[in-house]
Amino acid sequence: GFSLMFLSVVVVATDGNYTPSNGVIYGVFLACVIFHGILASTLSKIMGKLQTVFVVMNFILIFATVIALPVGRAMNRNSGSYIFADTENLTTWPTGWAFMLSWLSPIWTIGGFDSCVHMSEEAANATRAVPYGILMAIGSCWLFGFILVIAIAGCMDTNLSNILGSPFGQPMAQIYYDAVGKQGTLGLMSLLFIVQFLMGLSILVAASRQSWAFSRDGALPFSKFFRPISKKFGYIPLRAIWGCVFLAAVLGLLALIAPAAAQALFSLAVAGNNLAWGTPIFARIVWGQRKFKPGPFYTGDRFSIPIAWTAIVFLVFGIFLSMFPVGGPNPTPATMNYTVVINSAVWGGALLYYGLDARKWFTGPKITIDTDDLTAEQAEAIRDEGLIVNGLDPVYGAGEEVTVGTGRSLGRDEKNTSVVS
Repeated sequence: GFSLMFLSVVVVATDGNYTPSNGVIYGVFLACVIFHGILASTLSKIMGKLQTVFVVMNFILIFATVIALPVGRAMNRNSGSYIFADTENLTTWPTGWAFMLSWLSPIWTIGGFDSCVHMSEEAANATRAVPYGILMAIGSCWLFGFILVIAIAGCMDTNLSNILGSPFGQPMAQIYYDAVGKQGTLGLMSLLFIVQFLMGLSILVAASRQSWAFSRDGALPFSKFFRPISKKFGYIPLRAIWGCVFLAAVLGLLALIAPAAAQALFSLAVAGNNLAWGTPIFARIVWGQRKFKPGPFYTGDRFSIPIAWTAIVFLVFGIFLSMFPVGGPNPTPATMNYTVVINSAVWGGALLYYGLDARKWFTGPKITIDTDDLTAEQAEAIRDEGLIVNGLDPVYGAGEEVTVGTGRSLGRDEKNTSVVS
């Protein structure tokens, strides 16, 4: 996203006389990812404060767009009926199903709301802050996204082919250009790619923490390599950060293959996230209800289970949506949605890895709770499950925890986590 938006500024500046090749697009993407890795490795001490800056930048972009578009199109704004009632189906799907496929856009847009979860081990009062962070992320995305969509629909060209076929390569660049001209477009698109860059940095930081958590539990290939924490760089998972950078660079090569491959990668993010969110919810309400210990943020026994089932149904619905070709029921090789192929490879590979090797040694996430805090019912449920939890550790003692420099408390079973300088 950053690469395309950055290069669209160059295209606008040259009045559409420059067309970046796939190699140039990937080169900008690779430079961006490497720069993300450098920043994530060196700014760990202020990353929390930078998140506030990132949020402010997002709001500046939203307000700038909401103000600039109506002002720039003051004499040529669209009617309310067009904004709220007009529909256009540019696919060969029936209009009803095309409407359902349009849900993929907001599903993708809110897909980063769980970033605060991955950073929870470095957050103060995480049991309250993280749930509120999730609700604020989704709520603000809904509210301000709705306002933004109204502004865009009210000011864009009603001939959608002019927008989708823009010589600038980005529909949003064309919408800006029609409203505020070349100079205004350069300013707004520059702000847009800066915000996109900051968002990418946040995603890398969150992904590295999640990858480190998996490697800590031995759930990833080469877990022993990615597990150490770097003391020199501020007690951060340095190897996990650069592992994510390397993986992103490899996946970015899909942009050099075909747009269909890149589109499949984006759809994979939807399907993969939905599966990752839905699995623990389903496991909890089907098998783990007796072991479930509500935290300080809880919707109550009356609403918790219905909300959980609603979430599962919606997540499964989103997975199925992400598998469909968006253009119509008779796709060509170039327009086919290969998400189902990539998903089968990723999910099948994970199952094969577990079946052939990981099942022999992986017993699940490390127990990081204090056994003294367990109720009798929870302790009985854990014993019934066959889990082994040592109540007394010869190194740290019963009920004692050790704290490492990331600012989080590690349970006794995490003593294998090493710190490297």
